[in-house]
Amino acid sequence: MVRFVDLKQTVDKSFVALGQLFEPIREDLVRVDREFARHIESQIELIPEIGGYIQKSGGKRIRPAVLLMSARLAGYQGDKAVLYAAVVEFIHAATLVHDDIIDEAELRRGRTSVHSRWGNDITVLLGDYLYIKSMAMALTHDSLEIIRLLCDVTVRMIEGELYQLTKNGDVDISEDEHFEIIRRKTAYLFGGCAQIGGMLGSVTPEQEQALREYGYQLGVAFQLVDDLLDFTGDAESLGKPIGGDLREGKVTLPIIHLLQHGEPTADQIVRETVRERTISHAQWDDLRRMLGEHGSIEYAYQKAVECAETAKKQLYSFPPSPALDALLALPDYVLARDR
Repeated sequence: MVRFVDLKQTVDKSFVALGQLFEPIREDLVRVDREFARHIESQIELIPEIGGYIQKSGGKRIRPAVLLMSARLAGYQGDKAVLYAAVVEFIHAATLVHDDIIDEAELRRGRTSVHSRWGNDITVLLGDYLYIKSMAMALTHDSLEIIRLLCDVTVRMIEGELYQLTKNGDVDISEDEHFEIIRRKTAYLFGGCAQIGGMLGSVTPEQEQALREYGYQLGVAFQLVDDLLDFTGDAESLGKPIGGDLREGKVTLPIIHLLQHGEPTADQIVRETVRERTISHAQWDDLRRMLGEHGSIEYAYQKAVECAETAKKQLYSFPPSPALDALLALPDYVLARDR
């Protein structure tokens, strides 16, 4: 079997040029940030204060970038793409602040999470505000199909969060159940972003669905790598404690694969960590060693590679363009990222 580090290095060879990945839409991304800031304004001072804090917390803007580049690929360059990209950021921000409450996360991207700073009551209401505001923004344009899509994606995300809660702490969660959480919480929003880009432009129905599938597969790959970083990354780069997922009761694909091998020591460590919500350095080192010995890291990463390759194949029917180059490079960026 190819070692995980070798797979990573293969992807890293194409990573040098990815600093220019968003260059075709750099100005539009700036406009998205401005649009976000403009719509977060309110006479209730707390709303723009927290909204500004969320904006300054960083983030790679991958979801709005997928929408903007898909719109370019479809031949559209108008203002609607910027607005809908900002809508997506509102939806994503709402999900994050609610997730942090549920997970009791103290940090988000290296900064104090919103609920840790302002409290759960305010943060719940802010998340609700962001969801409703996103739909109000979308309604400023007469595109019922896009609004329906945004509503469908948002409902699926909330269903995914509820489903994950029913599986939280379930050490015996299956691989299929885990992928269902990934699909609902992450992949459908990525798919919706790419599809909206196509809907704004002039593409065939087949190309619109290809864009949706591209985003969907990219989203699965993104989440699989994100889960892997909990075992392979470092706390400083990630902006959150290592091993956080497991200590929060989230059993992800590497652990699911490891436990399928019937390793009693691993089973004991995982169950104890999920039950006690803590893990010692020695236990963490043992767990990482066993993940390596049983190929569990490589297994999860290979799944991400397969999704990334499937995503790229969806774009082969589109003519060459800078937007196509960027979208084809994005899955490699997702595979190579370390934070």
